[in-house]
Amino acid sequence: MVQLKKIIYILVLFSCSLKPVQAQDLNKSPWQIATADFSNYTGISLANGRIGILPSAEPGKTKAIILNNVYDKESEFGVSKVLLGINFANLQIVIQQDTLSLENCSNWQQVLDMEKASFTTTCRFKEYADISFTLYALRGMPYSGMVDVAIKVLRKDISLQVAGQINCPSNYKNVQSSYRILRDLDARMPILQTTAESPFGKHQLATTATFIFQEERPLLVPKLADTLNAQLSFIKSLKADENYHFAWSGAVCSSQDFTDPKNESERMVIFQLLGNKQAVIDRHIELWAELWKGDIEIEGDLESQRDIRLALYHLYSFAREGSNLSIAPMGLSAQGYNGHIFWDTELWMFPPLLVFNQAIAKSVLNYRFDRLEMAKKKAQNYGYKGAMFPWESDDTGEEATPTWALTGTFEHHITADIGIAFWNYYQITKDKRWLQETGYPVLKEVADFWLSRAIANSDGTYSINNVVGANEFYHHANDNAFTNGSAKTALQFALKATLVLKEKGNLLWQDVADGLVFNHFTSGVTKENSEYNGEIIKQVDVNLLAYPLNVITDSKSILQDLEYYEPKIAPEGPAMSHSVLGVLYARLGEPEKAFKLFKKSYEPNKRAPFGALSESAFSNNPYFATGAGGMLQTVLFGFGGLHITENGIVQKNPCLPKQWKKLTIKGLGPDSKTFVIDGK
Repeated sequence: MVQLKKIIYILVLFSCSLKPVQAQDLNKSPWQIATADFSNYTGISLANGRIGILPSAEPGKTKAIILNNVYDKESEFGVSKVLLGINFANLQIVIQQDTLSLENCSNWQQVLDMEKASFTTTCRFKEYADISFTLYALRGMPYSGMVDVAIKVLRKDISLQVAGQINCPSNYKNVQSSYRILRDLDARMPILQTTAESPFGKHQLATTATFIFQEERPLLVPKLADTLNAQLSFIKSLKADENYHFAWSGAVCSSQDFTDPKNESERMVIFQLLGNKQAVIDRHIELWAELWKGDIEIEGDLESQRDIRLALYHLYSFAREGSNLSIAPMGLSAQGYNGHIFWDTELWMFPPLLVFNQAIAKSVLNYRFDRLEMAKKKAQNYGYKGAMFPWESDDTGEEATPTWALTGTFEHHITADIGIAFWNYYQITKDKRWLQETGYPVLKEVADFWLSRAIANSDGTYSINNVVGANEFYHHANDNAFTNGSAKTALQFALKATLVLKEKGNLLWQDVADGLVFNHFTSGVTKENSEYNGEIIKQVDVNLLAYPLNVITDSKSILQDLEYYEPKIAPEGPAMSHSVLGVLYARLGEPEKAFKLFKKSYEPNKRAPFGALSESAFSNNPYFATGAGGMLQTVLFGFGGLHITENGIVQKNPCLPKQWKKLTIKGLGPDSKTFVIDGK
C-alpha cells in the first residue's frame, strides 16, 4: 500500500509539472512568483547555504554556481574573491535533430516556488513535446543540486537525445574531465566528473554528475567536447503521448571543505543514484517546511506578502545552521563585493534571522568567533588592544578590503556591530553557557578595542577620531555619530555580560561609554560628525542611534533627526536607509509614512521578472540580501512592534498601514511564539 501511494504521488506530481498554468494565475499565490516574459530578465537564486545556483532564461540551463566561503585571489595582486563552482546544472535537449532553445519553444514559463525552494521552467518544444525542468539546491545535501525533468510527448513518435553537461570556468587550471562506470557487486554507477585547480592554485575543485532514471538506464555516451566542457548523453525513442521522466544530479566540492573533494563529490552523487533520488527531494521539502515555521503573513496585500516572503526566502537560502558560515551582501547569487562579509550581516540580515531561527543566527556568530584571534592580531598591528574585526572578511579572518577602498582601513564600527549582535543573541536565547564560552570572549575583546581606540578629551569626554562611518561619503570623520553610538552600545553590552556572568570586567568601559561625544546643530539635530555641515549622505547614520541602537529615545529628537536626514540621503545610496526610517516612523505611530518608506526601501530596486533586489535603484547587482534584511526589519520591528530586550522578544505598540488587514508573525524566539496584529 505504501509503495502504491508513492507511485500515485509520483504520477500526480508528473502530470502537474506539465499542466499548462498561466503565469497570472500563479501570481495569485502568496508562495509562488511566475513569469511568461523573458524580454527583461534577471534571474533568481536557488541556494542552500553552501552553494548557490543561478538559473537562466534558457530551458535547462544555469548561469553559474557560487561556493560559500571558498576563495582564491581575484587577480595577481588583488584581494580574495569567492569562487564559482564547476557547473553541472546544464542540460541540452535535442528532438528530431532540433535543439531546444528560447527561440524555438512556446508557452515558456518559469516559477519560483518559495515554499519548496524549487525553480521550474516549462515550455512546448515545437510540435514535439511539453518539457519541464525543476531545479533544486538540495537543503539536506548542501553540496548537491538536481534538475528533475519531465517530458510529455505530443502527437508523434520522437527520437529524444539528452546531454548532461559539466562546464568549468575558463580561468581554472589543470582541468581534467573523465567518464567512468564504477562497479559494485550489484550496481553499475556511471559518473561524469571534472576536476580543476582554482585560478591561483589555492584550491582543488571537483564536480561529479550523473543521470538518474526511473526505468531501465539507456546507453550513456560521454563526450569531452573541449578542456572546459564535458557531457554525458543518451538517446531514447518515445511514443506519441508517452510520459518520460529522469533527473540530472551533481555535487560540487572543494579542498576548502574536504581533504579529498574528488571522491567525496562522487559519493554524494552515488548516494542519490542508488535509490535515494526521491528521498533527498522529500528531505529538501521537509527542511524548508521547518524553516518556514518562522514566517510572516500579510492579509490584504498580496504584493507585499510575496515581496516579504522573497526577502525571507533569500536569507534562509543564503545561510544554514551548524555551518559557522556568514552571508555576503549578495548572498549566494553572485560574486559581488568578492563574496566578502561586511557589517551587512550583523546589522541588517542578522536581526530577522535571530528572531526566527536561532540555529542559523548562531552559525553566523560562530563565523566571527572562529576569526577572533585574527581580529586580535589586527588590533595589535594597528596599535590597539582587544579585537579589531576586518571591514571585509573572508575565510582567513584577515582584512580583505581592496587597499584603494578607505573603508578597509578606517570603517571601524563593524567591531561594535559584531559585539551588539553577540549580546542580542544572548538576550533572545538566555544561553548562559554560550555567553560564557563564546559570547563574552568576543564582547570583552570588542570593549577593550574601543577602550584603546577612544581618546580622552580635556573636559573628561571621549572622542573617536579619523573614521569612516555608516555614511561612507565622508572620510576621516571625527566623532561620527553611528561609530560613537555603536561603540557606546557595545561597551554597555559588555558590562551587562559581566553582571550576568559575575565577571570583573573593566570599570573604564563605563567611563568611555558615558563620555563619548555626540555633536548637535543649534536646532538640536544630531550632527553626523563634528565637522558635518549638511552634505548629502550615502546612507542613514545618525538615525541608527534611534534604531537599532536606542541611544536616542525621546520622540522629539528622533523626529527632528528623521526630518533632517531623510532628504539628505543620496538617491544612489543602498536600499537599507529607508527601511530604518520606516521602523522609526512606525514606532512613532505613523504607519502610513512608514509604509511609504517601507516600499521605497526596496520597490525601486526590484528587477524583472521575479523581483530580485538590486543594491540601489540605479544599479543592477542582485540579489542584495542586505536590503532584504532591512525591509524585513521594517515589518518586524516597525509594524510588528517587536523589540529585542533583556526579557527576550517583546511587543510594544504595533501598528499596521491601512493596506494590511492583518499581520501574523510566526515562530518567534526559542518558544516559537506567534504575534497577530489586526488592522483598524
